[in-house]
Amino acid sequence: MSLESAPPFVHLRVKSAYSLADGAIPVNSLVKLAAGLDMPAVALTDQGNLFGALEFAVTAADAGLQPVVGAVLGLNRASDEPGAGTADPDRLLLLAQDQTGYENLMALVSQGFLEGEGIEPAVDFADLSARAEGLIALDGVKGSPLGRHLMDGSSCAAAHLKAMQSLFDGRLYLEIQRHGQPHERALEARLLTLAAEHGLPIVATNDAHFAGKDQFEAHEVLSCIAQGLTLAHRDRRRLTPEHYFKTSQDMARLFADLPEAVENTWKIARRCAVMPRLHPPILPAFDDGSGQAETEVLARMAREGLDARLQALEPAADAALEQTYRDRLDFELGVIEQMGFPGYFLIVADFIQWAKGQGIPVGPGRGSGAGSLVAYSLTITDIDPLPFNLLFERFLNPERVSMPDFDIDFCQDRRDEVIAYVRDKYGSDRVAQIITFGKLQARAVVRDVGRVLGMPHGQTDRIAKLIPNNPAAPTTLAEAIAGDEQLQKMGRTEEIVAKLFDIGQRLEGLFRNASTHAAGVVIGDRDLTELVPLYKDPRSDMPATQFNMKWVEPAGLVKFDFLGLKTLTVIAQAERLIRRFQPDFDINRIPLDDPKVFEMLSRAESVGIFQLESTGMRDVLRKLRPDRFEDIIAVVALYRPGPMENIPTYISRKHGDEKVQYLHPLLEPIVSETYGIMIYQEQVMQAAQALAGYSLGGADLLRRAMGKKLKSEMDKQKASFVDGAAANDIKEAKALEIFTQIEAFAGYGFNKSHAAAYALVSYQTAYLKA
Repeated sequence: MSLESAPPFVHLRVKSAYSLADGAIPVNSLVKLAAGLDMPAVALTDQGNLFGALEFAVTAADAGLQPVVGAVLGLNRASDEPGAGTADPDRLLLLAQDQTGYENLMALVSQGFLEGEGIEPAVDFADLSARAEGLIALDGVKGSPLGRHLMDGSSCAAAHLKAMQSLFDGRLYLEIQRHGQPHERALEARLLTLAAEHGLPIVATNDAHFAGKDQFEAHEVLSCIAQGLTLAHRDRRRLTPEHYFKTSQDMARLFADLPEAVENTWKIARRCAVMPRLHPPILPAFDDGSGQAETEVLARMAREGLDARLQALEPAADAALEQTYRDRLDFELGVIEQMGFPGYFLIVADFIQWAKGQGIPVGPGRGSGAGSLVAYSLTITDIDPLPFNLLFERFLNPERVSMPDFDIDFCQDRRDEVIAYVRDKYGSDRVAQIITFGKLQARAVVRDVGRVLGMPHGQTDRIAKLIPNNPAAPTTLAEAIAGDEQLQKMGRTEEIVAKLFDIGQRLEGLFRNASTHAAGVVIGDRDLTELVPLYKDPRSDMPATQFNMKWVEPAGLVKFDFLGLKTLTVIAQAERLIRRFQPDFDINRIPLDDPKVFEMLSRAESVGIFQLESTGMRDVLRKLRPDRFEDIIAVVALYRPGPMENIPTYISRKHGDEKVQYLHPLLEPIVSETYGIMIYQEQVMQAAQALAGYSLGGADLLRRAMGKKLKSEMDKQKASFVDGAAANDIKEAKALEIFTQIEAFAGYGFNKSHAAAYALVSYQTAYLKA
């Protein structure tokens, strides 16, 4: 439905789950709710933030709804007003009516977090005055500046209104609400009088915090969780059952005597037809002082770096092998240039080389980036991809446009020094960390809801401990109840537990708090507030984006992962001690075939060895008796739920107790290293190339499709595989059998580049111990 033929009401004041522990409507639920009610538009106006603004705008637009982007801005009292500097800030509803307004709103909410001094982010009226262009203001309800003046009987009301009219000329509305709260009727009368006296339009809003009336009690519990109180507490903050997402018809009936207040909602929505801009990846220009273009700088540095790597190769490379390296480097450079990412590689290489120059330990690699020879040549990584058959296309696929993504491990104690270097180099206003949101998970929600309901701590603790604790794949409360007879019985026989389960499941998954992502950092080419709003974690000195990891990229920002790894610190300390007696010792030059290392691992003496010290892993090592570096790569990849089922087969085939079998003779060169078992994602890609003529880029797309299990895409891929296999004289039935087998492997295949890089860290720690 378009706004031209709109029903008479559009929600302009809605708090989503991003109004932490205050709103209880997830963004996707809000959009579905509005679309299901046949509304043409809906606003998102979270408290003091734009955490969900881009997610909301894109999700709403994809659903055919017009998004109205806004926020409730904290506004400090003037210095000459009672309570200035001590009282909670006023709250003013602002809506962006154009791109300028959206950018101003981003700047204001950023300033509230970065410069605000109170618990709640807020700005001064002077700050608002400097950023009012393109914004529509709704003033007058309880908690707003005008509403406070009117409820306090302050003589400042007239002066405030005059200032607002001047600032928001033609863009100021007096806001009226009817939730049945005692103060609303008297406030409304004053607002209607002021509207008539000053020629100001009125607008009706419903302060929506939850989806339906049946969510009221759950929201009350959520509010109590945030306040640290119980439902029985007399002086807690309260809403009413009317603070739900009402239908257009509900609001039309509620304001039947003021139809213009309802009509103005969709008039405002029509004025606010702005969509936050999406941007391709934006990076700062990299200048090495040579005057060359980034493409030329990258090629020069990569070739010089490869020359250095080849000179250090033992045994020395012959002419054919050297040409293999150079051909691979040229291929990678071509893809990087074609996809427009030279600057990305140069930026990463720069801060890694700086870190190494400062003696800050850097890991040999992490993730698929270890498959890049350019990265190895630039010393971004320290594992040679060619001997281990690591694939560049797994990292950067020329047939799929997406940003490369290096994950870099630094010494945990000195990681912040590298980030500080980046901030100094590119500007503190152009570098930020990334926000992340903690959710109410099953165990925590049981404890929190139980406390709010007044249940004894011991009772809720016993219930919580019956819920499986698996942070990597959290069990939902519903799953826990379905899988545990004790929980089911308590829910059937104890009314308070049944209530706990009901409310807990309603609140589970909502955001509880915001913090800073452990690794993510963005680097821009301009003040970041021109692209994203910023947040300030009280526990950090560095700002963070208000958009999470998923939404910073469409906003135009490129993510870099700076991870901290304690093992690197341990290795560096050991190196320093060894160099007292062996000055030339270099952990990156140790042989990867030291018999003492494998003898120690075969005895399962791996306590203190990276990735290999758990009881289960020691049992695997004892049975496996590894005698080559490739065995360590394999166990790093296999020791996970799912692939672990192949460990006995790998061990039996390694020791000759079971015959190695191949799905097809063409697969033997690909999986002979792993005794016929397809362990790695790269093997899936190579199998598609060998059997069905896929390019490695196309094979990566096949691997991704297999992982996502989308039927329509899989049908296309299956047909392509069968057709390609026919060129190798593989009959359709056999091709389909092989495809099904590969698909099963692809479901749990591990990234070999990551396994090899982490296996190298494992080997290094084992070498130091042996």
